Amino acid sequence: MRRQVIEKLEILADAAKYDASCASSGGKRENSPTGIGNSTGAGICHSYTEDGRCVSLLKVLFSNVCIYDCAYCVSRRSNEEVTRVAFTVDEVVELTMGFYKRNYIEGLFLSSGIFKDADTTTEKLVAVARSLRQDHGFNGYIHLKVIPGASPELLTEAGRLADRLSVNVEIPSEAGLKQVAPEKDYDQVFGPMGHVRDGITEAKEERKKDRRAPRFAAGGQSTQLVIGATPETDRQILELSDGLYSEQKLRRVYYSGFVPLGGDDRVPDPETYRAPLHREHRLYQADWLLRKYGFDLDEVAPPGSGNLDAEVDPKTSYALRFPYLFPVDVNTAPVEWLQRVPGLGIRSAKRIVAARRRGVVRWDDLRTMGVVLKRAQFFLTTPDHRPQLIDRDPNAVRQRIVGGRGDGAPQLSLFAPAPVRLAAPASAPLPKAA
Repeated sequence: MRRQVIEKLEILADAAKYDASCASSGGKRENSPTGIGNSTGAGICHSYTEDGRCVSLLKVLFSNVCIYDCAYCVSRRSNEEVTRVAFTVDEVVELTMGFYKRNYIEGLFLSSGIFKDADTTTEKLVAVARSLRQDHGFNGYIHLKVIPGASPELLTEAGRLADRLSVNVEIPSEAGLKQVAPEKDYDQVFGPMGHVRDGITEAKEERKKDRRAPRFAAGGQSTQLVIGATPETDRQILELSDGLYSEQKLRRVYYSGFVPLGGDDRVPDPETYRAPLHREHRLYQADWLLRKYGFDLDEVAPPGSGNLDAEVDPKTSYALRFPYLFPVDVNTAPVEWLQRVPGLGIRSAKRIVAARRRGVVRWDDLRTMGVVLKRAQFFLTTPDHRPQLIDRDPNAVRQRIVGGRGDGAPQLSLFAPAPVRLAAPASAPLPKAA
């Protein structure tokens, strides 16, 4: 591989690591003489398909040249510390095919800075996908991040070529977007998003009539929200996500904690700002309840609330706000209610329902089914387990669950320096016995 292409790959794969939809990129672990694998092959990351399969992707930008000056983005126009480079279409195709033939990857995740305008940039991304599909017969996975404001014709071709499309919203409110990226607006995002949604719907209808009809972004579309760069609350963020799922029919919304980069007063100061990792984690948990567990937005984040409870997960928070709904009898409750019990997942709830057909479910049976009894013990009953505390004192249940974390202990930072171990002071010599 040519040295120039390798240098571009190192720069553009590193720039792509801020995209949360393939979050494992950016590792620097090198192989050892006795080991196997290497994460320094810039841009090789993993993603998960709907059926749970893990696939390795070449995750890279086409270019980090950008005409926009978004305060939260490392590739912003005013950032003079970035080395600007761009691939050619043939170089991305060559990299993808080379890695694929060596069995390093199973697909491509391709995004880009906006180096001229939305259509010119999107055309380059589509040209890569077109060459892979038509010139090389590539049938691996392709995920394209199309550019907000791209024309319908390009979006249609992108949908025919790619397995998944994304249009990033980035900032969770339009007022916040104007604050940190005044050259952008929501119309540029939601227009293409609606076109992709309609294309997916129409393709599904066509394939019901004729299985030979072409697919259109069969893996659906997704988007990313940057958390912490602007002051939106978790309730506001989840309101937006709930609307994207119901109106735009998105497959996933990804939450990316803002990484302070410095040099721009429009976003939090990196000297004092700490990446909200626990907040990002709680949003993913709440998002999961909305998509998979049948919770309503108001049940997960009550109207008028701010951020999610940092001490307990959203399902436990829900159970503590509605203690009169618990405990739930595992031998009579429908599966939909079992799924609402903290410590019970969808799979565990289905196992309980299946086990009920063979007889009465008892406490020890739950342990063998993989139920997290440490949390679930307060919210469900069996013939040999009858908790009463949730009815009498929900706050006591909260303290039992939170344990030592209820005293305001701060979340540790992943990036804080390791604690310094001071040498123990020399002890004074013990007085000699008389």
